[in-house]
Amino acid sequence: MLRWLTVLFGWWRRGDAGARGEALAAEFLQRERGLAIVARNWRNPRDRRDELDLICRDGDVLVFVEVKTRSAGALVPGYYAVDRRKKRVLLRACSAYLQQLRSPPCTYRLDVVEVVLPRAGAAGAPVVSHFAKIPLFPKHHCPGH
Repeated sequence: MLRWLTVLFGWWRRGDAGARGEALAAEFLQRERGLAIVARNWRNPRDRRDELDLICRDGDVLVFVEVKTRSAGALVPGYYAVDRRKKRVLLRACSAYLQQLRSPPCTYRLDVVEVVLPRAGAAGAPVVSHFAKIPLFPKHHCPGH
């Protein structure tokens, strides 16, 4: 029973860290980068597996943001967790989002925000890093046009 509760609590805390990281990322992008938040945790109504953490506006540019939250000392930094497989998933989700818009913009990009949380019990503030213009879309990719 104790092991089962430990497993459940661990999963809950991990989800909580992800939600905290997304909130910190949204706040950072608004305050430090001047982006407007359009949507949080958007899911494709046709395929619920397709999810976008944040969708923002940077002037006329639509920005899809993948947020990666890590604990200090994690083996794989969040930026590197957005690998080829993850990019395929993100491209599918971004395309689905663009196709459901009445008039999709032809200017959009992918950003990654990495949030590093201090270890449990350790002092310190979270560290937020923003990586803009991550290669994702084919050169002439413009769904809906």
